[in-house]
Amino acid sequence: MKDILQTIILNLVDQKDAVEIKELEGEKSVVFEVKVADGDMGKIIGKQGRLARSIRTLMKAVATKEHKRVSVEFIG
Repeated sequence: MKDILQTIILNLVDQKDAVEIKELEGEKSVVFEVKVADGDMGKIIGKQGRLARSIRTLMKAVATKEHKRVSVEFIG
């Protein structure tokens, strides 16, 4: 799951070296903390949060196949 999220994020940002993704895994849930450069935060969130919502939806679909719950948090 982390690989898919990382691929999406790296294709959206300009400063690829500033991307950090932490994976906090519980029994049946996974929380991803995505940290990007301040200048790239707008690209990740998108207009009115549409892109961020799409990323979360995609990750939930992937997590469903693995019978887990997922949460994606964007940290500036």
